[in-house]
Amino acid sequence: MQTPSTLEVPALLALSPYATTSPSRLQSIYSDISRHKHSNPASYHANIEWWRRALEAIVASGIQQHGSTLVLSAGPSLMDLLRVSGVGKPLALATVVAELRAQKLLFTRSDFFISKESVYDSGWLPGRIAAYVVGKPLWWALEQLGVVGEEGFMSNARGSEKDTTWWGDYVVISLVDAAANAVQIKQSYKAGGPGDALYSFEGFKKEFASVLSPNAGVVSDPDVKILLRFLERDRRLVIVDSDEDVIKFVGSEDVAGVREITAVDRGILQLKEAVQHLHVQVAEFQRKIDEYTQKASTALHQKHKPVALTFLRSRKLFEDVLRKRLRSLETLEATLIDVETAAGNVEIMKSYESSTATLRSILAHPSLQKDSIEKTMDAMAEANTDAHEVDEAIRIGGDVALGIDAAFDDAELEQELKLLAQEAENEQADEAREKLGHESLKTPSELSLPVTESAAPLQREGVPVP
Repeated sequence: MQTPSTLEVPALLALSPYATTSPSRLQSIYSDISRHKHSNPASYHANIEWWRRALEAIVASGIQQHGSTLVLSAGPSLMDLLRVSGVGKPLALATVVAELRAQKLLFTRSDFFISKESVYDSGWLPGRIAAYVVGKPLWWALEQLGVVGEEGFMSNARGSEKDTTWWGDYVVISLVDAAANAVQIKQSYKAGGPGDALYSFEGFKKEFASVLSPNAGVVSDPDVKILLRFLERDRRLVIVDSDEDVIKFVGSEDVAGVREITAVDRGILQLKEAVQHLHVQVAEFQRKIDEYTQKASTALHQKHKPVALTFLRSRKLFEDVLRKRLRSLETLEATLIDVETAAGNVEIMKSYESSTATLRSILAHPSLQKDSIEKTMDAMAEANTDAHEVDEAIRIGGDVALGIDAAFDDAELEQELKLLAQEAENEQADEAREKLGHESLKTPSELSLPVTESAAPLQREGVPVP
């Protein structure tokens, strides 16, 4: 007869990382690795990482006897489950559990629930205190004496089969974190009404069963409680009342005063569950009506008229009850919509009040007063004018340095050039007329040139010669 552990071996070896690990490598991983931490740290940490992935896969698959997908049950049953033919039991398991606890990847179930601090809080408090108070030199000496460290009171890394101090249930933080991510994503697709954020324990368990059991298996209440504790303390996404009757999703940024379960929340949840319960009843009554209709039809085909009449009477009874349930359902749904609308209006008005107060507070700032605004705008205009003048001076200076005269208009320069040319012509004409006047005062004998020759320049200047 096969033992349960023997039946589980094929499922175990199909998991990652077992499926990709050779038998010789598996023998090395299963051996006592505690002494390798200092002698061969690279190999030691590689083996720890392999075990971390393996244990996460084992827990997530639900192949442990208790069926949890968040808790590792370390003990004889786990040792038997991990037994591999030709390799044996995992002698390294005690060391692995101790190392994963030191890395805060595993928490005992009791520590997980009673802790007020988040699991994301860095460092292990007793170890941090001892490390700073005792000091490094003395700490090393105590390690050598076995008081602390691997073999001391702060470690459960002993690999002896007789050692049972490491047995117990451990919450696998990575799996809880992944489940919380899935819950947050699924919840984000809700419509956003007040009722969508409220659940009873059973309602939460049903709504998010696929998160904890992807293979449609049975979801355990302890797993749901672990997930709720993580969502409330570490993610601050939900608040749970003391009896776990009401679970409310809240924003992580909400102020402390908003993070409470009110009487309105309880009323909305009761209406919501009543509506859901009636939907289930309506579906069941409709199924019964269809069933009795089919039975009556079958009885008629078999010539059993009295039986068929009995089935039809039963169907009529269920049809009457169905009509009443539908009326009740319509009334409850309308009431729920009205209540959610009113609750939503309250939240909207609170947002308006908060926004108004914030706006008034901002507008009351001295820099937004009328006098201050005018002074600021005048100063800004003056500063802009100065900036333009500086920019213009810098640009002109740069153009001069580069030999560029782009600051002047070409058309204007052309006009000035024409004026200068006209002035030059006028000056030449004046000089010619003045010279002509001097020449006319001389006698013909004083002129060394013939009249025809002396008249030539005058003709060129356009002066008529007598």
